[in-house]
Amino acid sequence: MLWLYRLFFVPVLLISAPYYLLRMKKRGGYRRHFRQRLGAVSGIAPKHPEVRRIWIQAVSVGEMLAIGPILEAFRHDRRTEFYLTTTTSTGYKLAREKYQEATIGIGYFPIDWWPFSSRAWMEIDPDLVILTEGERWPEHIHQAAMRRVPVLTVNARISDRSFRRMQKWPSILRPLFRGMTRVLACSENDAARFRELGIPASNIVTTGNIKLDLTLPSLSEAEKNELRSELGFGSELILLGSSTWAGEEQALVKTLQALRVAKTPAKLLIVPRHAERRKEVEAAVKSSGFSYHFRSQGYAPKSVDILVADTTGELRRLTQIADLVFVGKSLPPHEQGQTPVEAAASGKAILFGPGMSNFRSIVNELESAGAARRVNNADELQTAVSDLLTDSEKRSSMAAAAVQWHVSNQGAVKRTLAILREELNLIGRKPYPAEPESLPVPTTGK
Repeated sequence: MLWLYRLFFVPVLLISAPYYLLRMKKRGGYRRHFRQRLGAVSGIAPKHPEVRRIWIQAVSVGEMLAIGPILEAFRHDRRTEFYLTTTTSTGYKLAREKYQEATIGIGYFPIDWWPFSSRAWMEIDPDLVILTEGERWPEHIHQAAMRRVPVLTVNARISDRSFRRMQKWPSILRPLFRGMTRVLACSENDAARFRELGIPASNIVTTGNIKLDLTLPSLSEAEKNELRSELGFGSELILLGSSTWAGEEQALVKTLQALRVAKTPAKLLIVPRHAERRKEVEAAVKSSGFSYHFRSQGYAPKSVDILVADTTGELRRLTQIADLVFVGKSLPPHEQGQTPVEAAASGKAILFGPGMSNFRSIVNELESAGAARRVNNADELQTAVSDLLTDSEKRSSMAAAAVQWHVSNQGAVKRTLAILREELNLIGRKPYPAEPESLPVPTTGK
């Protein structure tokens, strides 16, 4: 069925191009290195016969942070080298900041059409390919199969929406996914979905979510106070809107207005999922009459009611000064949700809307543990925020439950690395020990 994919790829690309070009223009940073998307690769040294080369693709910021433990575990291992690609400009920027020393090169993932994919494959010439989470590129996987290069999908998951679509065309999808050597599923629910879609059970392992293994660097009280001062905050309670999407900033602003009416001393910290939405976010906060400041403009010159962190890579640090966290992309009409893991690892009471389909198992566990609370709409968000910000004991109880849940769910990195080393052993050359003690399980914190 690959010929169908190749045949329809160009017309679909042309039809969707205006949307993606506009999106790229809004986000910025895409013009530079655009040739890499056409399969051009430069600056990679020829492979050494005793070194295994791994091509790892992480689509954006979240996936880029998640693969940190893998890169770190092999940083000093001269038997292995990594070429890292990403899809978004924010992912590329983060990769350049964090992983230059751990890789032989960083680039953009080629458009998944035969001429571009084949060109990149000939240049990179990997011995092993790693895809992350929800990525399944048929041409990319086919190029691997032709060359008999194993493909691992780590932290693999299937969202509700993707699963519904895939169920409609199982006969077409099965041949496209035959090149996936091992699927390392985030949860047993995801593993069951892969089995239902026709991937052999022998190729699927439930390793858990490697994002749960993160350990955030803890800020001291002095560092927290300094950060609060940078943001224009004092000793007031801080409500954090984490990775918010359209409509959620307005809901949070209205929540802050309700808190002020009730004379609850609180400030609002908004971290939009996409920094390029700053004009839209500014319109929402400006109309409220509250004082505000944007993080990209530097330190707040004075005390403000609302701080918008329109920057990249700061969420984990900013989460540590919050008293209560609302997880974005979860209020209607949004359905998929953003990750609540950083908030849980930081020991914060958590709120989220009904649309958390991408993290269904995680949020169910957090609710059952008493670490999080679901709100169905903006009105319920106001009520829940008011309830928790005026009850420190409830917040503390939820925070402790969040930490306990996070600690009890770690170990996915170790399981993922064990399977990766198994595959590396099958490639040949110098053998890998099953679990080398010289390579400790790392953290993904900055």
